[in-house]
Amino acid sequence: MRLTDRIPYQAIVDRPALKLPGDKRMAVWVICNVEEWQIERAMPRTVLSPPMGQPLLPDVPNWSWHEYGMRSGFWRQYKALTGRGIPTTMAINGSVCTAYPRVARAGLEAGWEFMGHGFVQGPTHKLEDQAGAIAATVEAIIEFTGSAPRSWECPGLTETDETLDLLRQNGIEYVADWVIDDLPQDVDTPYGTITTIPYTVETNDIAVYALQQHRSDELLRRGIDQFDRLYQESAENARVMAISIHPYITGVPHRIRYLEELLDYVGGHDGVCWMTASELGDWYRREMDRINA
Repeated sequence: MRLTDRIPYQAIVDRPALKLPGDKRMAVWVICNVEEWQIERAMPRTVLSPPMGQPLLPDVPNWSWHEYGMRSGFWRQYKALTGRGIPTTMAINGSVCTAYPRVARAGLEAGWEFMGHGFVQGPTHKLEDQAGAIAATVEAIIEFTGSAPRSWECPGLTETDETLDLLRQNGIEYVADWVIDDLPQDVDTPYGTITTIPYTVETNDIAVYALQQHRSDELLRRGIDQFDRLYQESAENARVMAISIHPYITGVPHRIRYLEELLDYVGGHDGVCWMTASELGDWYRREMDRINA
């Protein structure tokens, strides 16, 4: 079976009516991506091209670009989210638990959901032992938090034909790689159902700034437009919006205010329900059980 055949087409206009808790109409979730970039390796992405076109290792400037996020940028985002009481999903490399325990501890103490995000930042389809990396990530999160992760986001949303099966085999129930809809969708695996959670490559600071190189206020402008239309549509059926952030991108001084303003704009609307990945997945499962009863 082709991978896409496992996720059958569903038109949003044909989806059954879903009810959010507390008579809310729209769910919003924030994903804070914390990663380890190892200086011995080529960087996952770059902000500076190599001098004279010659690749270099160690890549000090581009490694430092990301490292700034873990040392400074994260704490601006952390204050913005915890200060507003926003439930947050922390997509975390398993190795961050030991490489950056201060960051991981802050998320744990804030009650953030730990979402598996690979072991060390790098493409899933290039792993020599994908099964081992997934298992190691799950084990690292269990050891640090005392609980197994229920949700997952592959680095760069990269998968292979066997990724969903391996994730479900390791206890993962919810995955954010499939940016196919504004509502969750169930996928069958030999180990049980895994559910896609609406993620984003559009209201995502990597795409907005690192790839498309927009002005510092673009995430705010785009986020408002995204929210407004989904909020309008949610009068007919529930909608889910994701806001994906990275400490080295929107955690920098010239962008953090626009993230804060976007959070305030969204939070200023009645009918909005802030959720984490697993809260979204659990809600969807309950609603589908209700509808199918």
